[in-house]
Amino acid sequence: MIKLVHLRSTGPDTLALAFFDGAHAVWSAAELIARDTVMTRPLADPAYFARAFIEAGALAWPNGFELSAASLHRRLADSGALVRPAA
Repeated sequence: MIKLVHLRSTGPDTLALAFFDGAHAVWSAAELIARDTVMTRPLADPAYFARAFIEAGALAWPNGFELSAASLHRRLADSGALVRPAA
């Protein structure tokens, strides 16, 4: 099971994410925030966005919005943004 082990806010809508397998990437939530749903609307506030935390290996915010680490890992890998550790 893929889990997040570390995150750091790097901008108003970006996070540096590190996964248990040593892979890491900078993830932009701009597309997610642009959806402007009840759950994503608070993320448009950079101060609120920076309150992201890891809960049971997933990316979460205080309003209960969560993204699975596996989904983030897969999307980052598919986009070429995921940096994997050297073998």
